[in-house]
Amino acid sequence: MKRFDKIKTIQLFVMIVLAAAAVLLIVRDTELYHLMAVNPHVKMLGALLWILLAGSFLFLFYDFNSYADLRRENMELDHAVYSDALTGMANRYSVDVYIGQFLNKPLPADLGCITLDLVSLSEINRRHGHSGGDTAIQAFSDILLAAANGVCFVGRNGGNKFVAIFRDCTQARLQQFLEKVQAQTDQYNQMHPDAALVYTQGTASAEEETVESVTELVALSDRRALQEG
Repeated sequence: MKRFDKIKTIQLFVMIVLAAAAVLLIVRDTELYHLMAVNPHVKMLGALLWILLAGSFLFLFYDFNSYADLRRENMELDHAVYSDALTGMANRYSVDVYIGQFLNKPLPADLGCITLDLVSLSEINRRHGHSGGDTAIQAFSDILLAAANGVCFVGRNGGNKFVAIFRDCTQARLQQFLEKVQAQTDQYNQMHPDAALVYTQGTASAEEETVESVTELVALSDRRALQEG
């Protein structure tokens, strides 16, 4: 895509330069200007060249529009593949892709993981129906994204389960993230006491655990979240 865009930009630049050079040549060369005015053959040749130039501009314009449409469609496709349909955050496939970059490699010592289970979801679904449950998931996703704010990768790992993965991980960064989540959850629950968000959490840090792979690290945080419940 980027290469195509670069080539078309170069083509457009060349066409503009040639058109400007042609106009400048005609204006400055009085003999040529006179010939184009009185000689029908030169006039016809000039008209054909201008038609060719105009047609080339039209085709370039069409290519740029087609490229823009194709890029937009690819972005929409990427969003559909990598984003959760309900929340817009990274979906389970995106989580797997993100984790995949650490597979078959030594586990980075600065990697950390938090699993969060929205354990009140079943109760909210029972009280408020499926739409109420969707609202709760959306609200909790917004809380996690706001707490992450570029500090970590967050995604919905299916159902009521969410995962946050940290690079350059320290206990202070993990704790800061959890404190932000708790503060925003408390604020939400004050406004929606009949659909309170209750979650469990499990943390795991490669620096402090005896694990050898990223999948073991994520699984450990998941087990701890389940045990807390």
